[in-house]
Amino acid sequence: VDNSGRCEKSGEKEENSSEFPGPRMESLPEAVLIRILASIPAVDLVLACRLVCCQWKNLVDGAALWILKCQQEGLTGAESEENAENWQNFYFLSKKRKNLIRNPCGEDDLQHWGEVENGGDGWKIEELPGDFGKEFPSEEVHKYFVTSYEWCRKAQVIDLKAEGYWEELMDTTQPKIVVRDWYAGRSDAGCLYELCVKLLSENEDVLAEYKSETVDIPQDNDANWTEISHTFSNYGPGVRFVRFEHGGQDTLFWKGWYGVRVTNSSVTVEP
Repeated sequence: VDNSGRCEKSGEKEENSSEFPGPRMESLPEAVLIRILASIPAVDLVLACRLVCCQWKNLVDGAALWILKCQQEGLTGAESEENAENWQNFYFLSKKRKNLIRNPCGEDDLQHWGEVENGGDGWKIEELPGDFGKEFPSEEVHKYFVTSYEWCRKAQVIDLKAEGYWEELMDTTQPKIVVRDWYAGRSDAGCLYELCVKLLSENEDVLAEYKSETVDIPQDNDANWTEISHTFSNYGPGVRFVRFEHGGQDTLFWKGWYGVRVTNSSVTVEP
């Protein structure tokens, strides 16, 4: 193409640009630009908008945009949230927050639970409140697992990367990993309960561990449901899996299902 051709195209470009008078995006006040960007889906902000120019990259990497998105979507308010250091990570962790334990209440029999130890007559799923039992504090829970006259245990291993928690996030931010479980006995029988949770590396080395004491529930107890919880934090880099295990037995060695009852187990990754 000769010089005249290039000049002609240049002239066309100038003529076309004159058809759209007014300020360009880069001339907008930063506060206005942040409000515009806050209306864009978070994934697009990180994967596309961040690559447009240095100004947009700085805004996407900064706190103001993510604070606004958190406010717009109702993700702020608690003290821990107000003190969040990395608001982008806080936003994504808050949006992804869910129970990573599958089938926590026995609605799908023993599906998703592995390494099952069926002592005595093995695990059984029963409807709440059950014989000599109490209703669960939440109306959303309808069933529980119950143990027998010898130790019954079951476990789940959660793949954090498969659940969307990328390696850099786990290694640098090290978000809290919160573990909860609920247990109860029946009022006419004594029982034992244990919980053990391990944070594992890619090679399944144990990087952190929580093990409860062996809870001894006496016969003639009140059958109330009790919550047990533990929060892992500052656990160091390399965590890729969470192994959750719980179980128990009755202490009278009665045939059938008189042991500890468990339900509504949960593992959550939180800001």
